[in-house]
Amino acid sequence: MIVTERYRLTGRTATEILASLESTIRDGGLVAGDIVPTVRALADELGVAPGTVASAYRTAAQRGLVETRGRNGTRVRPRPAVAVRDGGGPVPEGVVDLASGQPAASLLPRLDPARLGWDRAAAPDGLVLPALADLARQRLGADGVDAEHLTLAGGGLDAIRRVLAARLAPGDAVAVEDPGWPNLLDLLASSGFRAVPVRVDQAGPDAASLAAALRNGARAVVVTSRAQNPTGAYVTAERATALRRVLAGHPDVVVVEDDHAAELAGVPLAPLAGATQAWAFVRSLSKPYGPDLRLAVLAGDGATVARVEGQLRIGSGWVSTLLQRAAVALWTDLEVTDVVTAAAEAYDVRREALRTGLVAAGLPALGATGLNVWVPVPDEARVVAELLAAGWAVAPGQRFRQGVGSAVRVTVSNLEPGRVDELVGLLRAAASPRRTGGPVSA
Repeated sequence: MIVTERYRLTGRTATEILASLESTIRDGGLVAGDIVPTVRALADELGVAPGTVASAYRTAAQRGLVETRGRNGTRVRPRPAVAVRDGGGPVPEGVVDLASGQPAASLLPRLDPARLGWDRAAAPDGLVLPALADLARQRLGADGVDAEHLTLAGGGLDAIRRVLAARLAPGDAVAVEDPGWPNLLDLLASSGFRAVPVRVDQAGPDAASLAAALRNGARAVVVTSRAQNPTGAYVTAERATALRRVLAGHPDVVVVEDDHAAELAGVPLAPLAGATQAWAFVRSLSKPYGPDLRLAVLAGDGATVARVEGQLRIGSGWVSTLLQRAAVALWTDLEVTDVVTAAAEAYDVRREALRTGLVAAGLPALGATGLNVWVPVPDEARVVAELLAAGWAVAPGQRFRQGVGSAVRVTVSNLEPGRVDELVGLLRAAASPRRTGGPVSA
């Protein structure tokens, strides 16, 4: 067995070694970023064939527990796909939370339960309530998305997962934005898909980079329509034309668009829907209306939507009609519309004030739409630590990036406008290459 001060790996078969590795990660003996023993070293210690250990590691990688980095060895993933005992805690009391990526609770609309008209004994006749289907088709149609074929999923990530599972096989490559959404990267790793990075700028995925990913075998691409996490990018009309031109040469590629911000984005939608034979457009409610509203509308080509509905019917059956009625109530309430509009404007003011201040301070911050600002820095670990010591929590960029450089993500939801200059000063000081460490002050 391999034994260190923190963990031990045991087993004689690939299944036993895999179980030992998983339990060690779950119990905190191995944590994110830790290097696991080499195949040869562990095989020698356990007295088994190298192929046995290699098989265990291969399955662990397919399950999203570890990742191989060539000569840098095999490491525990940043967020392994297993519940861990020591998963970190909430932002400490007294610290401003600019790390969560979530909307501000004070800017979310309130929902009157009396308006839901929920019958506890009733099951839906179909997967989508007719009132919700009509509203969804109107809203998507107004944005240029063909919603003839439409269904629901339990949130945006669930919708993306179901589309990829319906169209791909384990081992297939998926083109994703870099930097991009950590939950999507985790989903691909745990589902056995291979992520292929595509450069993203403020106008969306780079067309040449997408073309390279498709030439290298990517069978699907996931694009954030607006308010891209973490950079705030949105697909402009000009960029959509360029991306459609690339996709026209790959009609069999699955295109998945994630419009998670929707009403909060503040910019027009330039959809890619229909650019290939298989496509899906996903619009979720959690950002504009509340993180607990785990519901997403999924429009797409007939075959893709039918396959997703088939998964639902043999699994959960349907998305809760209580959530569906909540969506109808929120989408038809003019007061709610006003609240969401006001929230979008508030986020725009906070995000633009921070981005402008950072650029003026010499930090090339990005953030055209949405809740986040992406700030390239020389040493993200130091910036995160120094800001936390000063009372601010920001997210390290390592969770979001595949090949791009060091950065931090700042969520502006809880950033009070009067404290923007203070935060800019702290970020500028913490990011200075001349500093050698230690707490900072504005």
